[in-house]
Amino acid sequence: MKCNITILTISLLLCTAGSIFTSCDSVDVAGAVLEIDTAAVDSILAEYDLAQGPGASALVIHQGQVVFSKGYGLANLAIDTPVSAVTNFRLASVTKQFTAMCIMILYSRGQLDYEQTLTDIFPDFPGYGNTITLRHMLHHTSGLRDYFGLIPDTVTQQLRDQDVMDLMMAQNSTYFTPGTEYRYSNSGYALLALVVEHISGQSFANFLHENIFLPLDMNGTVAHEEGISTIFNRAYGYTFSNGAYVPNDQSITSAVLGDGGIYSSTTDMAAWDHALYTAQLVPYYVLNEAFISGTLTSGSETGYGFGWVLDTYLYRNRVSHTGSTTGFKNVYQRYPDAGLSIIVLTNRSSGSPKDIANGIAQTIL
Repeated sequence: MKCNITILTISLLLCTAGSIFTSCDSVDVAGAVLEIDTAAVDSILAEYDLAQGPGASALVIHQGQVVFSKGYGLANLAIDTPVSAVTNFRLASVTKQFTAMCIMILYSRGQLDYEQTLTDIFPDFPGYGNTITLRHMLHHTSGLRDYFGLIPDTVTQQLRDQDVMDLMMAQNSTYFTPGTEYRYSNSGYALLALVVEHISGQSFANFLHENIFLPLDMNGTVAHEEGISTIFNRAYGYTFSNGAYVPNDQSITSAVLGDGGIYSSTTDMAAWDHALYTAQLVPYYVLNEAFISGTLTSGSETGYGFGWVLDTYLYRNRVSHTGSTTGFKNVYQRYPDAGLSIIVLTNRSSGSPKDIANGIAQTIL
C-alpha cells in the first residue's frame, strides 16, 4: 500500500520544524522498520474527516521520530480553517501532566517537598488541610471535595484557580482521610497551580511558559488567560445539536488553569514527548517518579502517577491521560517499552479519542 506520510525527526522538529515527504510502505526508524497502515488510521479517524465539521489532529511517534501526522476536518467552522499539526486545541485534563511537571521542577530545585501539606504552604487554609500533602494531590488521594459540585447556581462568570481555593477554604472536611482512597480530583490540580505561584512568585501561566514551553520550543502552547494571552492557530470547540455542529467552546470552569487550561498542538506535543524521554526539564530520578503509581495507606496501588494514568494495553506498559471538556476531547498515550507515543486532539464534545488511539496502537503493536 503506497502512502504519503510526514517524517520529522525530533531534532529537526525542535530546531527547524522542517519536514521530509516520502511515499512508502513502511518507515525505517532508528534501525527498525515500523509499518504504518495509513489507510487503516484514516479509517479509524473517518468520522472526523468532514468538509464542514470539527476535526482532529493525530500524531504517532516511534523511537524519537514522528512517523504519522495528519489533520482532519476543521478547526474553525466559521471561516473553514482546516486542522493541521500546528492547530492548538484545549488539552483539558492532559494539562495535569504539565501541572505535575511544574511541581517536579520546583522539587528538583529544592524549593518544595512532596510531603509538605496545604497548611504548610498556605497557613490560612482550614485545619483539614494539615494532613493533605502535595503527594496526595498529585496522586488524587487527597479527598478534596470536587469544586464542580460546589459552584453556586448564581455564579455566571468563569472561575479561576483562586476561586477554587476559595471554595476549598469554605469546606471543613474531605471525602475521606487523605491517602486512604483514590478519587480523581480537579480541585487538587487547581490548588497545585496555586502552589506553583506561591512558591515561585510567578503566575502559573508565566511559570509554565518560562520553565517548560520556552525551553522546549513549544511556541504555540499557552495556559490561556482571556485578555492576557493569545491562542494562535486556535481550534474552537463544537457540540452536535439538532442535526448540526454548533459552537460550544467555553464553560464556567474553562478559565481554571491547573486542571485543564493549556492549549497545544500535536507539533508542540511532540517536543514535550521528546523531553519526557530525555529528561530535559528535570533529572531522571525526579522524572521517573511521575510514572510510579501512588500507594494507599492499605498498600494498594492507585494506578495513577504524577499526572499520568498507569496501566497496560496489548500486553505492554502504558502511561496516558485523556482530556474532556466543553467542546474538546483528547488523549495522549505512551508505550515506553516500545518507544511509541500516540496523540489525538479533537474539537468536539462527542467521540472517543481513547478508542481511536487504542485502534491506532492495534495497527502497530
